[in-house]
Amino acid sequence: MKRPKLKKASKRVTCAKRFKIQKKVREHNRKLRKEAKKKGISRKPKKDIGVPNSAPFKEEVLREAEQRKQELETLKEQNKIAKQQERAAKRKKEKEAESAGEGPATKKAKKVAKAKEAKAALIKEKSAKTFKCCELNKVIEESDVILEVLDARDPLGCRCPQLEETVLKHEGKKKLLFILNKIDLVPKDNVEKWLRYLEAECPTFLFKASMQIQDRTVQQRKQRGINAVLDHSRAASCFGRDSLLQTLTDLANKKDAETMLKVGVVGFPNVGKSSIINSLKEVRVCHVGVQRGMTRCKQEVHITKRLKMIDSPGIVTASSNPGDVMALRSLQVEEKEESPLEAVRTLLKQCNQQHIMLQYNVPDYRNSLEFLTTFAKKRGFLQKGGVPNTELAAMTFLGDWTGPKLSYHSRAPEHQGLPSYLTDAIVTELRSDLDMDVVRKGNENVKKGVRFPNLASSISFNARGPTAGVLNVSELPKETITITAPTEADEKMEGTVNTEEPGVETQVSTVVTQIQETTDKRKAKPTKKVKFVPVNIDLTSVQHNNDDAYDFNTDFV
Repeated sequence: MKRPKLKKASKRVTCAKRFKIQKKVREHNRKLRKEAKKKGISRKPKKDIGVPNSAPFKEEVLREAEQRKQELETLKEQNKIAKQQERAAKRKKEKEAESAGEGPATKKAKKVAKAKEAKAALIKEKSAKTFKCCELNKVIEESDVILEVLDARDPLGCRCPQLEETVLKHEGKKKLLFILNKIDLVPKDNVEKWLRYLEAECPTFLFKASMQIQDRTVQQRKQRGINAVLDHSRAASCFGRDSLLQTLTDLANKKDAETMLKVGVVGFPNVGKSSIINSLKEVRVCHVGVQRGMTRCKQEVHITKRLKMIDSPGIVTASSNPGDVMALRSLQVEEKEESPLEAVRTLLKQCNQQHIMLQYNVPDYRNSLEFLTTFAKKRGFLQKGGVPNTELAAMTFLGDWTGPKLSYHSRAPEHQGLPSYLTDAIVTELRSDLDMDVVRKGNENVKKGVRFPNLASSISFNARGPTAGVLNVSELPKETITITAPTEADEKMEGTVNTEEPGVETQVSTVVTQIQETTDKRKAKPTKKVKFVPVNIDLTSVQHNNDDAYDFNTDFV
């Protein structure tokens, strides 16, 4: 009990309570000794009786023991000194090696070694892209029906003209269908406009994958957690499964009785290919997640006795696409070709600023750096000293855009025109063998069941058109890596190394000439009085500018 005017409560107890505790302790110790005695265990340490007085030569024995003890202490001290000397010699040797490594030959060898390591990493990355292209081509060749999955937030940006052209080159042997997924993140009017636009080119199914999928094995259930709470709300249910499954079953029944209908599911990363297969199977058979590239190879899943789905890895995006297209899918960020700050700056240019302010509840901002600073403070992303962590804020922002939660929409084109690889005859052939009334009725039922967001709570996004993809391995871009030259003048410049060639090539002479010309021009200019004028700029673009020939006399006058 805490007495008045005391900071801490007293630890004193009554005598009765203290004696009771002591009695309980004695009884407990007595019980332990009794059990140990039954087992024949004695906890009493044996006492060293030493050298008895009756022993002959007692003094000599004690003298020898004392001498042995001193020898052991001396040996221990010598070992300690030897270890200290060894560590000192090792440090001295490392310092000498570092000082000797400042020479041009050693420095050049280190640069070449780093270049080889970077080259090996790029070759490994390129081999992964090559494998994805090969797997995607296998899925296209084996499938009878190709389902191209499109994100309803940006359907036109999820279309790959190279893929569609490759499928339609088989002259009616393969059918192409569109799946407009994630419709619950787009306003209803926008979904209807995109449906009319896509139906004019190819049969389109509205779909919303389920987030409540049963685990296939006990191991999957343990990985998710025993006490994991499933979402039983309306948003967790699947919409569009019945109409799509009925259409595919009708196509399978029209084939031979002995053959199965193989349906390949293709599309760009993170559009929901594996989630659609899980929703059709109603079991978690494909690994899904927010992280990109979860599916790395093709996977066959039997839906019914006559229907088999083939999951495929994401389409490899061509490097010729615009920056906002790459930033929307965080492709360059994941490949470490672009910083998250630059990707956020590119995305904000394509969005309505008022919608961004309402969605993230931030005040008016002048540039992306100011937005990320405010966003980091609001989310609590602070570093040591209270400095906002804009890097983490940028990654969180990109995760919202590529994830399955943020609602944004793009406008459907007003003028309808068929692509160059599509004709009226091909469109009619794609609709053959399909009951379009069943498809339209299924889409109407989906629109009635899905809970769409309001237009005011969705961000307006400016789409840039279809995204170019790479299907042929020979069309993959040549990867290059940058290394620094060994001389002092070339440390700021970069050389290129082709991953297909075994040697490491550097352009030292050209770089030295450029630096020398820039330096001479800078020295030849007369000195002027510098007048600083404040200019509002985006700091994220400044920090990526590596121009060495920067002249303060011309840029700030």
